[in-house]
Amino acid sequence: MSLILHAEDLSKSFRYQKREKGWFKSTAVMVDAVQSINLSIERGERVAFVGPNGAGKSTTIKMLSGILTPSSGELSVCGFNPTKDRRKLSYRIGCVFGQRSQLLPNLPLKDSLELFGHMYDMTPQQIKTRSDQLIDIFSLSEFIDQPVRQLSLGQRMRGEIAASLMHKPEIIFLDEPTIGLDVIAKRDLRKTLIALNEQEKTTIFLTSHDTADIESLSQRLVVIDHGKIIIDAPTKDVQKTYLNKKHFKIDYTTDISGLALPFQGIKAVGQSIEGTIDTSVQNINDVLHQLLNIALVEDIHLFDEELEDIIIDIYKSSGQGKP
Repeated sequence: MSLILHAEDLSKSFRYQKREKGWFKSTAVMVDAVQSINLSIERGERVAFVGPNGAGKSTTIKMLSGILTPSSGELSVCGFNPTKDRRKLSYRIGCVFGQRSQLLPNLPLKDSLELFGHMYDMTPQQIKTRSDQLIDIFSLSEFIDQPVRQLSLGQRMRGEIAASLMHKPEIIFLDEPTIGLDVIAKRDLRKTLIALNEQEKTTIFLTSHDTADIESLSQRLVVIDHGKIIIDAPTKDVQKTYLNKKHFKIDYTTDISGLALPFQGIKAVGQSIEGTIDTSVQNINDVLHQLLNIALVEDIHLFDEELEDIIIDIYKSSGQGKP
């Protein structure tokens, strides 16, 4: 395999005026948004690039796609310098931002795909062939003739990603692609992206606050905080070490607050039990089996640990202290 992205000592600083006391006094302040990032990605990899708000994710993506110019360091994406060769690079990459639409709301989705094809200098036959492929891959046929403004959020996101793939980019940058989607729409979109990666070897560079996105889509997890990469490892290895806590709540039909509970770290309040299972220590099936037999169950809820908490654990274990 060959590298599709390589960053060496990549940094970005911003200068702004900090107002002091009084109306007319200010001081120039430099903020280091990204600090000496070193990152290499192979063609066909699926990489999750995550971190808390303000960690430097968006700034990094903007440098990788040529929107921002690095303050220092070396950067190559698809063999191009994103700053100097931005137009050439645009023909080799795709970008999707979950909260920003690139489709024209009054055009049918089919016309939007055709428009993107023309933007990338594709011939009419190439546009038709590629549109048919994407309509099949993303299951767009049921709403392909509807105006974008009439689509559900899940349908629109599938259309957004399909449009960004019209020109067969070598790498696609996905920023919160499942934000706001329901559970089924998220699942379907993740399956489609994995299939696309396997069929066309499209490199996926994902940012998300959804741990299920990270677990399902990525083979490799890169965590950034305060502009620095604090961990870069296969997702499976990180899962074993950090993504092992499951929070739960079980609602019963009767009051169980007086019952003796079989596990430490859980609490009973009224008709409910709440707690956390460390799956590296306890088998989740064994724990739930015992708890579900305490009384008649009305409902059960399972939650992944918040990504912010996971990142804090990673940050602490890396010897960097609390972010």
